[in-house]
Amino acid sequence: MFTFDQLAGFIAVAEELHFGRAAERLEMTQPPLSRLIQKLEKIVGTSLFERNNRNVQLTPAGLAFLDEARRLMALAERAPTAARRIASGRSGFLRIGFTAASALNVLGPLLEEIGRLLPDVDVELSEQVTGKQINGLLTGELDLGLARPPFDEETFDSRLLYRESMLLAVPSSHRLAGLGRDLIYEDFKNESLIMHSPTEARYFYDLVVRMFPIRHANVVHVVSQMVTMVSLVAAGRGVALVPASAALLNIEGVKYLPLSIQSNDTVELHAIWIKGVENPALRRLLGEFRFSRDHPMNAQ
Repeated sequence: MFTFDQLAGFIAVAEELHFGRAAERLEMTQPPLSRLIQKLEKIVGTSLFERNNRNVQLTPAGLAFLDEARRLMALAERAPTAARRIASGRSGFLRIGFTAASALNVLGPLLEEIGRLLPDVDVELSEQVTGKQINGLLTGELDLGLARPPFDEETFDSRLLYRESMLLAVPSSHRLAGLGRDLIYEDFKNESLIMHSPTEARYFYDLVVRMFPIRHANVVHVVSQMVTMVSLVAAGRGVALVPASAALLNIEGVKYLPLSIQSNDTVELHAIWIKGVENPALRRLLGEFRFSRDHPMNAQ
């Protein structure tokens, strides 16, 4: 394999087309430079220069090799800088998992802040439910998750990204839309209900059954995706308990009504990561991004 000294010598001769001038440029004498080029040609397996007593010219193989030699030298010169940038967190990559609902109001602003704080960091996104995100973090496939509680606080560090209330989504013409007050369970306990899946949307399922004594006989559909749930409401298939951010879907024919519930009956989204994080880019993000419980999604 050739060395970078041989590449540098070759490039100098190729650009000067004169061994003497190339040697002066490299601050060496001509005989060692000639031997260096001869060794390189032996390694490459072909002549790179045509030589006579009057001039030096690149062969077709030499012309092709020159482009690659310059590219390799440029990579070699950039490598230490790239390594330092990655070690400091200014370059590198972040693999982020997110729930479908988090994409409505959290993912976009978070990516904007990552772009502002870490413009040279590449971000890879993966839409996953919380359980799959946790597995991805444990196996090292993800660096950061945008997930719902609960999660193992001995394994994961976390910061609150967003907190929002639950609302009742009803068809625009529904009788409840005209009450003009916060709803109690008695108002909708006999309504056909579109319910969250207890497996694919476990967080919302547990939250809803904790908030209200749901009558499962009234459940007409069980779905896992928020857009499907709200679309069914718009189609008049029933009512649904959804986070306030569902209104951002802008699906026509749906109204979102406030509920009379306890203040702790709210939807939370957390950034979670493995304790003792090793990814320099993630360490830098965590150091510069301010997660506030009072004003989620604020940056320094």
